[in-house]
Amino acid sequence: MSRRIRDALTHRLNPLHLYCRLRDLGLSSALARSLTKGYERVLYRPLAGHPQAG
Repeated sequence: MSRRIRDALTHRLNPLHLYCRLRDLGLSSALARSLTKGYERVLYRPLAGHPQAG
């Protein structure tokens, strides 16, 4: 995979980016944060190769 594509995917799949897009869609801060935390724990960290916290 080219670096450019990888960088674009890394940005788009970043939990903070997802949180901002959920807020743009009109979700409350609390709901967007809750969904983003679940996404980060279940999908983002394992796919990105980050160790599990706590």
